Amino acid sequence: MEWWAIWIIVAGVLLIAEMLTLTFYLLWLGTGAVIAAAVASIVPEGVAVQALSGGLAALILTVFTKRLTRRARESRGYRDAIHELVGKQGIVVEAISPGSPGIVKVGNETWSATSLDLLSKDDPVRVISRGTTVLEVQKWGGSME
Repeated sequence: MEWWAIWIIVAGVLLIAEMLTLTFYLLWLGTGAVIAAAVASIVPEGVAVQALSGGLAALILTVFTKRLTRRARESRGYRDAIHELVGKQGIVVEAISPGSPGIVKVGNETWSATSLDLLSKDDPVRVISRGTTVLEVQKWGGSME
């Protein structure tokens, strides 16, 4: 298999993984793999040059965009999606027990969730924190909004 094709496959896997994590780091690694694929089409036998160019591109993108994203987050009126879910109410779709995650529905979205309490199906919950893809919830006694 040609090296440019391998780099494109690596880029595709990284970009799909980025869609699941939403961190931007895998996006820059995927972009670096695309750049390595472009270099591979020019220098087919220089695998070290391909990897170096892709890695350097990913490093530069990571370093320079970190400053820009920090500035955007500190700007007035910015609200991160993580903060939007905290405090919202939902309902348990699949039972949750301590140490065993379940599924909750918050608004129109379903999420994996953990809790320190035992929660049964259809129990009302409130989101108390959010990781990358997993919510932490607690039983909620108020009325659903």
